[in-house]
Amino acid sequence: MSDPAESSALPPSGHRGRDRLRELLEAVTDAANSDVADMARSSYASEFHFSREIRRLTGESPAALRRRIMLERAAWRLQRGEAVAAVATDEGWSSAEVFSRAFRRSYGVPPSQAADVGFRLAAPNGLHFHPPESLWLDSDPGPAAAVGDISELMIVHDVDDTAHLIARAATLTPQQWLAEVAPGQTVLEWDGPEPSVGAVLCAIVWNKEVWLATIAGADFPARTSTQPEFTDAEALAVHHDDIAKRWRAMVSEYSAAGRLGDTVIDALCDPPESFQLYGIVAHVLTYSAHRRELARAMLAGHGVTTRLGDPLDWMRGN
Repeated sequence: MSDPAESSALPPSGHRGRDRLRELLEAVTDAANSDVADMARSSYASEFHFSREIRRLTGESPAALRRRIMLERAAWRLQRGEAVAAVATDEGWSSAEVFSRAFRRSYGVPPSQAADVGFRLAAPNGLHFHPPESLWLDSDPGPAAAVGDISELMIVHDVDDTAHLIARAATLTPQQWLAEVAPGQTVLEWDGPEPSVGAVLCAIVWNKEVWLATIAGADFPARTSTQPEFTDAEALAVHHDDIAKRWRAMVSEYSAAGRLGDTVIDALCDPPESFQLYGIVAHVLTYSAHRRELARAMLAGHGVTTRLGDPLDWMRGN
């Protein structure tokens, strides 16, 4: 985790199973905590450790962070027409006079003119009050810490979640792998029925493999590696790993070159059809997400637990 002095934004808080940053910030902003000792106690830490962690993670002392966040919340409340005295008391100031002096020093205007200024104050860490009772953390605008775009997040989550489901399917018996728990289930007509866990998971991999061949101008791939009758979860996992790497590389290459708007005219269709690359990616992600949820439900029917398919849940654990 980087030193706050080296970055204008806090590190992501979701990369450790437990969101410790959120816990610490809640202790700082809890109205019931009147001083650092109270904050530390509510977060089950010593005062020394608590203060050190807050400063390390945010670049501010707990008292300074709390004061700024409370001022931002107070300014927002004043802009909504609440009385100065009531806001001052609720936000922890000893009197309206003390609050007014603090407000003027920070915003350059008295509380009566709160509507003339934005409620956000300069922050060394990008952390701000966010109405009505939340916090907002600005991302770091620097290229070294730039967050990937939404499509990249969805692509990485898709292949990782698929790998997870295939791994969980490896705990099934061969009979469960092929069991037709959803007779007649068809997702896309041209892919055929997908009545079993094996069929659904194979179809996820097959869909990417077909489009990769179309984009590369390669021969139509054989289906033996993605037919549940001819493969098992362990073999599918190996095949998926190869297809996923190629899929991510293809999207990355065309994206970097600014060519996701290119069009491939598929002569294998009757009649031939044209597809723009970003449309192909959206198609694959849409039906992969649908099939992953089908597979989840089918695995649950076999007594196999899986993690949630929610990208937010996935981000918390990565």
